[in-house]
Amino acid sequence: MSHYETISIEKKGQVDWLTLNRPESLNAINTPMVTELRDYFGGLSEDPETRIVVMKGAGRAFCAGLDIKASQSGNFEAPFSGGMGFQGYLAEVYIRMRRCPQPIISLVQGAACGGGFSFVLASDIRIAGESARMNAAFIRLGLSACDMGSSYFLPRLVGTSVASELMLTGRFINAERALRTNLVSEVVPDDQLDAAAQSYVDDMLTTSPMGLRLTKEGLNIAIDAAGLEATMAIENRNQLMCSRTSDAKEGMRAFLEKRPPQYTGR
Repeated sequence: MSHYETISIEKKGQVDWLTLNRPESLNAINTPMVTELRDYFGGLSEDPETRIVVMKGAGRAFCAGLDIKASQSGNFEAPFSGGMGFQGYLAEVYIRMRRCPQPIISLVQGAACGGGFSFVLASDIRIAGESARMNAAFIRLGLSACDMGSSYFLPRLVGTSVASELMLTGRFINAERALRTNLVSEVVPDDQLDAAAQSYVDDMLTTSPMGLRLTKEGLNIAIDAAGLEATMAIENRNQLMCSRTSDAKEGMRAFLEKRPPQYTGR
């Protein structure tokens, strides 16, 4: 983690606080940032110590989207990425965000545009600062708004009608409306974002490690499941796996003894 230049990771116990760290460019996405995010999120599946990720932006914005100046410069070299170039290279970040077993809490202040908006959408819990302004900026650049998972994530979060409005127009959605449409869980003053996240972190840390990971996995699968029986098959599998752990036995004992459980991850 010490070699990252465009992102920073602060470890606080079992929680990683990930900061997009290009404040001079509103944390715009460039190739080094994509490389580092791919590396970080790709490694989380094999990281038993990190249980939660909190994602934020340095300075006055979360992420202004693609660094267009960098992408249009003569020094920009698109990676191969399976023949899809930078398109596929960046898209893999969002796949890895959903694939990693740790819940991701995004803290949004200022602009979250285009690919930055998709970072927000790919998170599990979203908290907005009062200054938050988000949009699917792709369509304002001569492109389709269906990019970086936005057409997958957004309708599932706010419904097809609101998603269509935002994606067909490129309009911004502010913090207040984001709360009304269930895009975010709450809105707080910008300087209280970290404190707001901490309450979710504290609750998650009272759960068993396997239970928390399999809940994220189960939700991911249930969203696209063929029906109730397919969903319940995953639920049954996850519960059987959890129920055979020492943590499950400890959870039951703690409940009966009216005390906080002491989970070990086994």
